Amino acid sequence: MRILNMQNRAINTSHFGALLISFALIVPSFTGASYVHAQDATDFQELTPATYQPQQENLVYLQSDQGLVIIELAPFIAPNHVAQFKAMVNEGFYNGLDFYRVIDGFVAQGGDVTEKKPSKYSASLAAEFTRPLTSTSNFVTVQSPDFLAQETGFVQGFPSGRSLTEKQEWLLHCPGAVAMARDNEANSGSTDFYIVIGQAPRHLDRNMSVFGQVIYGMENVQAMKRGNPNKDGGVINDVGQRSKIVSAKLGTSVDKSQQINFTRNLVTSDTFQARLQSARTLDSEFFHYKGTGNIDVCYYRPRFTIEQDK
Repeated sequence: MRILNMQNRAINTSHFGALLISFALIVPSFTGASYVHAQDATDFQELTPATYQPQQENLVYLQSDQGLVIIELAPFIAPNHVAQFKAMVNEGFYNGLDFYRVIDGFVAQGGDVTEKKPSKYSASLAAEFTRPLTSTSNFVTVQSPDFLAQETGFVQGFPSGRSLTEKQEWLLHCPGAVAMARDNEANSGSTDFYIVIGQAPRHLDRNMSVFGQVIYGMENVQAMKRGNPNKDGGVINDVGQRSKIVSAKLGTSVDKSQQINFTRNLVTSDTFQARLQSARTLDSEFFHYKGTGNIDVCYYRPRFTIEQDK
């Protein structure tokens, strides 16, 4: 099996999923046609016209030895990856495993580096890099053109890109994005996953199946022990030096007193649109260069408020 190192040179490995590398950027301006996807309405609960709340069935509470990390899943874009990830979480597959490949400025990759832990749900998955763009897709455009896409914006609060020419849309590799690792074969992802921890490696967009995003505890991901990117592709060979996955549970399996309820502004809300406009104009006295009016959607994302039942 092969992966690419930080300089995009192939290196030989024998036991872990592939990831590719380098660093991306953002750029250019905006416009705003939007579409709405009919099935998406079932994936979150609308609270008011301006906010929504992710459902506990689409949250994974991953307890690491660095602290709690909560992942919001995206069944609207990668339903098969989400279903398999949920099944493996429910069977306890990830409990006791490691983040065995952690590269500063790139990703934290977790799972079973030995490929020996059994699972009833470890079949290789067909790639879900993109989904078809239809007249019912709820993409909200923020930036057009973007450096690496015709348009970037949001689908259900997830940073997304789309091509009107190719009639496809996809989730972006912004910091906190969660995707399935694979080897060179597109349809080879199965169990191991990664979280983007550095600059957005946007060249991976449409090359990997992104199926979630971290919405809580990103500081705990950032605190994970690093590997050497120039040795064994960043794999931490000393098991004692790896950050651990203590447990992973779906939100619906977490005691109600421990559940965290998240509320996020819709990207179409007046609050978020005002924030975007301020970002375009840099309308603070602090800024002497007022920019170009372009927005990096990885940076300007909807904010959460959280509430925990007592």
